[in-house]
This record gives sequence, structure tokens and C-alpha cells, in this order.
Amino acid sequence: MKKLAYFFFDDVIWTLRDIARERPASIFDNFFLKDLKHHHEAYGAKFQLNLFYRTDFYYGNDEFTLADMPDAYKAEFEAASDWLKFAVHSKQEFPDYPFVNMDYKDAYEISQAIMNEIRRFAGENSITYGMTPHWGPASLDACRAFRDCGVRMMWASAGETQPYNGDPDSLPYGHAARLLNNRKPETMLFTRNSFDVAITRSVCGYNHLSTEEGAATLHSTYLHYDPKTDLYFRDMGLLSPLNTYPSIEVMEQDLATGMDYEFLSVATHEQYSYQEYYGYLSDHGERIRRACEMLYENGFTFIYADELVPN
Repeated sequence: MKKLAYFFFDDVIWTLRDIARERPASIFDNFFLKDLKHHHEAYGAKFQLNLFYRTDFYYGNDEFTLADMPDAYKAEFEAASDWLKFAVHSKQEFPDYPFVNMDYKDAYEISQAIMNEIRRFAGENSITYGMTPHWGPASLDACRAFRDCGVRMMWASAGETQPYNGDPDSLPYGHAARLLNNRKPETMLFTRNSFDVAITRSVCGYNHLSTEEGAATLHSTYLHYDPKTDLYFRDMGLLSPLNTYPSIEVMEQDLATGMDYEFLSVATHEQYSYQEYYGYLSDHGERIRRACEMLYENGFTFIYADELVPN
């Protein structure tokens, strides 16, 4: 059995901000991309960077947008596009669940804005059309917009949906407001499997599979086709994002349970590599390297998830 691994980073924007402002001779002079290049060369790793369009004002009024990224490095990005690709994630970090109740027009415009900037500064070959929306769930309208922008495959949550009991304290981080704001009929609740117990009770949208449908895609290459949107959905087979583990030892133990899977997704978030981030992990770089090493040593081939979509 051929074993396939998919490695993606969510919430990516600061790396491009730093390159745009510091203007290094090479994109791989940037510490973050330098490490990814090493992992590609050492372990055959391929990486998907899921982009925000702009930095969030939550961190201050120092705005950077993808439109500020120079095209001076386009040739270098194109040369690396067999192992380094970008995808749509969201306009910015906040609010959580940005797409869950979004109308078609807004989702389309955000997606096109990000894709057009990637084409400008990194080239068409640097785009991948497998998508993980910020926080995961998206409305039916948003899913249709993503497909019209070229997306072929999307992350999906899975499990039995649950009613909202009207108690805002039953959801974390003010998520009850996100559930209810412009609520679409398909917006529900489900139980999320995560080391971050604070988000066990989570919001889900149209891109949600039943327990049985999710199980069929879990840890295999099978995709669930949705005729309403012409999208393929799958539970990404995540064990847990690398940044959520209490230690690298626990991460290694959990990853080890997936080393016989046919398909395994590994994910983390860019900002945990940055010292100015409040949740900075001093061992985040080593977590990334070690995950790549474990996958390599256990015979995984790295791919992009949209490569699973039938031709």
C-alpha cells in the first residue's frame, strides 16, 4: 500500500509580510521558508501555505496585504512550486468561522482577491485547489463560490450534528455570536476531536459529513462527492494540529498511531513560529521537522490533497 501525507499550514501572512519589507536576496533567506526548504530536501516534504489576504488589526494598526507583496521573487516561487504552494484561507484572522454564514458574493470576492495576488507574485503553478477554510466550516453559498474560483476539494468536519441550547456559555470564544450572526439553515454544532478541549463543541457548516461519510474518507484516499457544489469533501485525517500538543513527546506518540494509515494529514499554524505571537512555541520548528522526519522514515510520499480528485 502506498502511503500519502499532506502537510499544510494555516493562517499564513507574516512570512510574506517579512519578505516584502525586508527584501532578502532569496525567499529562502526568510527563516520560515528556509526551514521548509530544508525539510523538502531532507525528507521530500511538500507544503501548502493557506493564506490570509491581510494582517489583522487585532495585533495593531500595521496593515500588510498580499497586494504589498512584490513580484520580484516570482521566478523563485515558480521554481519551487512542485513542493511549495499556496491556497485561500480567509481575508484575515478574525472573526473566527468567517465563512460559516457568508453569502456567495463575499466568499467569491475574498477568494479571487487572494488567488489573483498569488498569481501575480508567485505564478499560477503556485496555487493548489484543495482548501481548508479558516476554522473549517463554510456555508453552501461560500462552497459554491469556492468552486467557481476553481477549488476542487475541501476540508470537511464530520459527526452527528447537535442543536444549540441557547446558552452562549456552551460555546467558547464568543462562538455563539458567530453561530447566530446571519445564520444559514445548514449552520449547526458538532463535537470536534482535538487536543484543544476548549473547542470540543464547535460550529459546522455545509461542508459537514455524517459520521459514516466521514469515516469512509478518514485515513484513506476516498473523497465524498457533493453534487450540489461539484466539490469533493473529506475529513482530512488529522490527528491534531502540531501546535495543540502539550509537548513534542506527546506529538510523537500521537503521530506514531497514524504511521500505518493510507493517507495522513499533518497541519499547524504559521504564527506559532513567531516570537512576537502570544502563543509562540519555542519548539515549533522542531515539531515541524520531526513530523516530516517521521513521515519520511515510515515510507510516506508527500502530496497535495487536490491530487486525490479524479480527473
